[in-house]
Amino acid sequence: MNSIYNNRILQNILAWVIVFIIFISAKNDNYLLIGFVALLCIAVPVYINNLLILPYFNVHRKRFYILFSINVIFFTVLISLGLYALIDMPLDTNIFNIFSSLILTLIVGTAIKLTRDNFERKHKDQETELKLLKGQLNPHFLFNTLNNLYGLSVTKSDKLPSLMLKLSELLRYSIYETKETFVSLKKEIDYLENYIALEEIRLEDEVDIRFIKTGDWENKELRIAPMLLIVFVENAFKHMSNLDEKDMKVIIEMNVKERNLKFNCMNSYTPIEDYNDEDVTDGIGLNNVIKRLDLIYAKHYKYEVQKTETKYNVNLSLSLI
Repeated sequence: MNSIYNNRILQNILAWVIVFIIFISAKNDNYLLIGFVALLCIAVPVYINNLLILPYFNVHRKRFYILFSINVIFFTVLISLGLYALIDMPLDTNIFNIFSSLILTLIVGTAIKLTRDNFERKHKDQETELKLLKGQLNPHFLFNTLNNLYGLSVTKSDKLPSLMLKLSELLRYSIYETKETFVSLKKEIDYLENYIALEEIRLEDEVDIRFIKTGDWENKELRIAPMLLIVFVENAFKHMSNLDEKDMKVIIEMNVKERNLKFNCMNSYTPIEDYNDEDVTDGIGLNNVIKRLDLIYAKHYKYEVQKTETKYNVNLSLSLI
């Protein structure tokens, strides 16, 4: 089924077989000859219409209708004269049938072509937008991580070797292994674990950090859009705060069951006056990931944010590939 859907040659062959069956279903002594002649004669105006006339549909509608009409009238006359010469088919009794068949075929062909072109154009636009969005991920992540490394280079330089090693692993994944629309869920989880390990090195024991995974998360056949979850984890560490520093937490929970992923990311949160909530809701990374969710998963995901006086909680559920 997929080969027929993606192969235009097979689609054309199937369409013309159906048209031929329609032609030969008529009760006539020469039905096979009539079917072949009609098929050959109609195929020419259909491809002329699709390749040469249809491009005017969106740019010069009046010219399209004029050329479409000329195409129909010319080939109606040509087919009628051809059938008259070959099998002495009367012109006056069959020209209307030929005209009707031709214009119906052209209208259906035009509708199918316009629908398919529109679908492909939207698909290409989505692919282009996804590439642009994915292209923003690496600079965004690198900018945040370099800020962290800069702070450590001033006060905790002894941690830099371990951090640089983790950073190189993260960048290698984000640059070389995320070119496809979907990647292995297991690799994406490994990526999250590397990032969390980097934060643990940076923060030492100042924060309660937990990453809890349950269900079928180790299934290597499951796939997810790359670098989709990291933004929520980044934001959790970036915006983590609490009046009592001993209670600072980042708790990430992930459950995979029957190809359904439920992801929860919670960080301690204090809604003090100088805390700009727009940093969380309107950041480049978060806007990016919401757009990608809309493009890739459409209606097959649910995203919500819950805030209390002490917690900022992100819940995401989606269907895995």
